Amino acid sequence: MSRTAPVAPYPVPPDRTARRLEWPFLPANLRAYIERKCGSPVATATSQTSGFTPGFASVLVCEDGSRHFVKAASVKAQRMFADSYREEARKLAALPTGVPAPRLLWHLDDDWVVLGIEHVAARAPHRPWRAGDLDALLDSLEVVADVLTPAPAGLALDTAEADFAPLLDGWESIHRDRTDLDPVRLAEAEALARRYAEVVGGDTLVHTDVRSDNVLIDADGRALLCDWNWPVRGAAWFDSFAALIGPRGEGIDVDGVIAERRLLRDLDPEVLDINLALYVGYFLSQCELPVPPTSPHIRDHQRWQGEVCWDWLSERRSWS
Repeated sequence: MSRTAPVAPYPVPPDRTARRLEWPFLPANLRAYIERKCGSPVATATSQTSGFTPGFASVLVCEDGSRHFVKAASVKAQRMFADSYREEARKLAALPTGVPAPRLLWHLDDDWVVLGIEHVAARAPHRPWRAGDLDALLDSLEVVADVLTPAPAGLALDTAEADFAPLLDGWESIHRDRTDLDPVRLAEAEALARRYAEVVGGDTLVHTDVRSDNVLIDADGRALLCDWNWPVRGAAWFDSFAALIGPRGEGIDVDGVIAERRLLRDLDPEVLDINLALYVGYFLSQCELPVPPTSPHIRDHQRWQGEVCWDWLSERRSWS
């Protein structure tokens, strides 16, 4: 797996992108509840500082030596994130055992939404991305596509066609604000993006948020997929293609990877270009929105991803 020149350095340290609640600041009655579920008082709590949400997410080490991964958000003070955790619990509970993901052990849905998730002795993928970690992730995504086709019954998932429609909303602002980009090429990219519904449909449960902070590499080198908040029913190849954005931006020859992977190698190149254009419209418009105080690095992350996708699309279409 060869490397190409990176588009630009990733703009923030990938392990320090989140400002999260810490264990001492959870309500005392909630800490006591969590300790009862863990079966022992908490000795140390290590906050997980990757990602882009402010909810509590920590590895708890108890006095009996056991380890637990717990996520929590206040329904009153962090409603959007509590809703996200509630959906994650619902989706995790429905995943078959063959899916490479940490399991949901218990959850609470009250004034706080709390998830007790299987602790896995694992690390995040190396950044910049390395070939071995990317191969492990793509191997696991192929397993996910096999096991989750058809999507589990009873989840009432939105279709990719319906869920992705809002990703088109930012093109007017891109044409207005991105005067540094060729307007003819931007118009071609928008036309491609508007064809997304032709290619993203399917009957696979698609994670939709595959990036390094949602992946763990265990001691056996297997990739586990985390944060199942907002999956949809769509194309089996979708997650494998999305997984290539970060590696492409950090210098890996992902077009060579596509030629080797069974979910991607036989796709019409136009299918991938349409999907890339959809990403361009989403990331290059979202990155110009105000920076939310709960996630100070999200816009830099989106801007970088948008530039990676634009560079990749331009290369694939021979625009540059």
